[in-house]
Amino acid sequence: MREISDPKMQRLIRRRQQELDLRPYQVELLKLQQHLEANSQRMIVLFEGRDAAGKGGTIRRVTRYMNEKHYRVVALGRPTKEQRTQWYFQRYVAEFPSGGKIVLFDRSWYNRAMVEPVFGFCTPEEHRNFLKGVTGFEKDLVRQGTILVKLYFSVTKKEQQRRFERRRDDPLRSWKLSEIDMQAQEFWPEFTERKYEMLRRSHTNVAPWTIVRSKDKHEARLNAMRVILNAVDFENRNLDLDFVPDPDIVVSGAHEIELMEAQRIKKGTFSH
Repeated sequence: MREISDPKMQRLIRRRQQELDLRPYQVELLKLQQHLEANSQRMIVLFEGRDAAGKGGTIRRVTRYMNEKHYRVVALGRPTKEQRTQWYFQRYVAEFPSGGKIVLFDRSWYNRAMVEPVFGFCTPEEHRNFLKGVTGFEKDLVRQGTILVKLYFSVTKKEQQRRFERRRDDPLRSWKLSEIDMQAQEFWPEFTERKYEMLRRSHTNVAPWTIVRSKDKHEARLNAMRVILNAVDFENRNLDLDFVPDPDIVVSGAHEIELMEAQRIKKGTFSH
């Protein structure tokens, strides 16, 4: 077979192969969705992480073939003046699924753990109250039968910068680049501190965090699918398919905390 040397064609072939790699897992996601519907179960998946960490692309692959009647993607903006006077979780609870449905949050109530305090969108007291209350909120949510998956997409500073530059230079992607995105690199250390605090305060046995290394977008998407599929014991799994997340891509929130603490001891600062 003749080797293809054209770089553009090579990229197209590689992209096509990656989509084919995801296909069997997308079939399993349909089975999961059917299981939830048949058993009137509720599922929530949180997609958290820095800007350009790969959350949106993963959500699109996860939902690509799902039944649109039984899932929703929720991406809430900054709270309105009226919402600022409400119980913080109120506008998120309004989006929660009923039986048989999945809701995927493209950023969630954890905005108050990272984005809001870094950019001054909440007061220090509001931030403290959130961290005090979120574990009890999630414990009650799970206790009442909701399947909760918390994914944090971890991207390096260098890779984030590369992705920002690509967005800036590509007219098809430039709409993704916001004013806040432009400040993300400047506030990198602050975000890292908030990430550490968030994981330390909200990683629990009932509602654990799963960290997805997202430098390689394809591997991040595939392994995020594995994590989601492993959260539900659905019928007729494809036993020939590998459901085990790659340990180089997926780590527990507890292990990420340990890694960050070891880095701080060794270097005097966080580097994740």
